[in-house]
Amino acid sequence: MDVRRAHERYPGGEPAAGIETWHAFSFGPHYDPDNLRFGAVIACNEERLAPGAGFDEHPHSHTEIVTWVVEGELTHRDSTGHESVVRHGDVQRLSSAGGVRHVERNDGPGPLTFVQMWLAPLRPGGDPYYEVVHGIADSTPYAVPEAGAMLHVRRLGAGERTAVPDGAHAYVHVVRGDVRLDGEELGAGDAARVTDAKGLEAEGVTEAELLIWEMA
Repeated sequence: MDVRRAHERYPGGEPAAGIETWHAFSFGPHYDPDNLRFGAVIACNEERLAPGAGFDEHPHSHTEIVTWVVEGELTHRDSTGHESVVRHGDVQRLSSAGGVRHVERNDGPGPLTFVQMWLAPLRPGGDPYYEVVHGIADSTPYAVPEAGAMLHVRRLGAGERTAVPDGAHAYVHVVRGDVRLDGEELGAGDAARVTDAKGLEAEGVTEAELLIWEMA
């Protein structure tokens, strides 16, 4: 198990424009050949947008982009005609496939924080696809078959436990609160990269929220 702490992430964004970003993997000018990906995950970015701030239209291709809003409202528009507002508890996925352009903004009255995870597809190309699952439940895993991955959202009370799925790769990201995983205490923004996960449990030290990727 490889634990990566929140303070070890690479800073990014454009603070003067109300955009603060923290990258868990090698990204843009922060090139690290030893931190390019884990399993299918090639990016895990925490984005904080002030009211009125956002990312103007920009392209993506050959990437599965999954977004989890921590607080606030994320407005999404893309070149295939989709427009939506994503809130806490919703899972948004944009399969960029052969190419798509989109806009992401904070058009709400308060600050916006979201975690955006990029996964490498098993095969390049195809047609773009967009989906939002509103209010996903703890017991409902979200499949991204194009990347051979499954997302599990876990919300724990203090003292509650949840199993980390067994598999070749498990990526555990702490959204909020504190948890204990295999003797390690993890806080908000920390992540664990587990190879050949088997029989692991996460325990809430406080109330906590986790995003767990199960990957073949």
